[in-house]
Amino acid sequence: MTTAVAPRLGPRLWTALIVLGFVGQVAWTVENMYLNVFVYDTISDDPGAIATMVAASALAATLATLLIGAVSDRTGRRRVFVSVGYVLWGLVTAAFGFVTVDAVAGVVSAAGAVLVAVVAVIALDCLMSFLGAGANDAAFQAWVTDVTHPGNRGRVESVLATMPLVSMLAVFGGFDALTRAGNWRLFFLLIGAAIVMVGVASWFLVRDRPTPARQEGGYLSSLVHGLRPAVMRANPGLYLALAAWSIWGISTQVFLPYLIIYVQRYLHIEGYAVVLAVVLTGASAVSVVCGRYVDRIGKIRFLLPAVAVYGAGLLLMTVARGMIPVIAAGLVMMSGFMLVLAPIGAIVRDYSPPGRAGHVQGLRMVFAILIPMIVGPSLGAAVIKGADEHYEELGVLKQVPTPAVFLAAAAVLVLIVVPVLALRRREGR
Repeated sequence: MTTAVAPRLGPRLWTALIVLGFVGQVAWTVENMYLNVFVYDTISDDPGAIATMVAASALAATLATLLIGAVSDRTGRRRVFVSVGYVLWGLVTAAFGFVTVDAVAGVVSAAGAVLVAVVAVIALDCLMSFLGAGANDAAFQAWVTDVTHPGNRGRVESVLATMPLVSMLAVFGGFDALTRAGNWRLFFLLIGAAIVMVGVASWFLVRDRPTPARQEGGYLSSLVHGLRPAVMRANPGLYLALAAWSIWGISTQVFLPYLIIYVQRYLHIEGYAVVLAVVLTGASAVSVVCGRYVDRIGKIRFLLPAVAVYGAGLLLMTVARGMIPVIAAGLVMMSGFMLVLAPIGAIVRDYSPPGRAGHVQGLRMVFAILIPMIVGPSLGAAVIKGADEHYEELGVLKQVPTPAVFLAAAAVLVLIVVPVLALRRREGR
């Protein structure tokens, strides 16, 4: 990997990176966290339903990224997929507000209304994930690789890595009152409208490279290129980085889909929006401040200490009780979360073969999204069911997440040491 001096990124480019990165993560925050709460509060408290929805949407997102990534590589164009994809993504997001058990009960029997509503939400989530992944994870992320350089990717990734947390903060601070009041329809309509507007703006912000590198050969060949054993042997650094990302992703998905429910229902912290606001603001600041050192220290050398911070935060969360201790533990955990994400993302970009940026985003979805979002939530659901903790609401017992989900996440995280050490040995050679 080269460390040559990188060209300067201009204001239009930074605007596109920040606006598209931020609003894309707002949409993913709604999909990954609030949609789970929406199902839990209005349709079913079964953690298995949430785990199924997360896994199905991850599969849809992975397929979209592989398909759109391969197409954008072959055409050498990203802008059209970003702009059109964001607009459609926003429209489908807005549609969630119209899916309710009462609405379904008007069509089917009351006994089957809950099941039909769950199926409808899962189907709509798959469509949303397909469109969002094609626009954001395939086209936008490939465009970021196109317009950045190994010498500035650590800084760029550190900024982009804050977007999930900043987006959570924006959604919690700006829209959480709507969800707490049960006004889900307005919540989804406002989020969807914001995504549509950014999709329109992206047509003027994003510029494809003047001389794009187009892939030759058949489409099917491009689609499965990265799954060939010969390609894996030729790019060991890329697949080691993806393996590390996958382990980290599984660890996060063990607890993340259930985080809001845990804070609100198990810890009984009604002001959970305040907790999350402080934690996310602090973790984002840590990521931005430390981002300047990622390229200086070296992305791979930076990784293990970041993993240690994240692991320490997970362990602290298992014992934290009360608002102040949870804020302190959450700051450590989410700071480590961000500090791991930035170097891993930059390493994958650095090892991306020339002309294959879109395809690598498809591989990233397999390793960083599909596998984690199938394995992680299922593991988390098994832990929750095994703990068998409940709370009563209006005479109905509901299952509730316990601190064991953080302990399980920490146990998974230990495995990341293997690929990271292999990367360090390769870098040393």
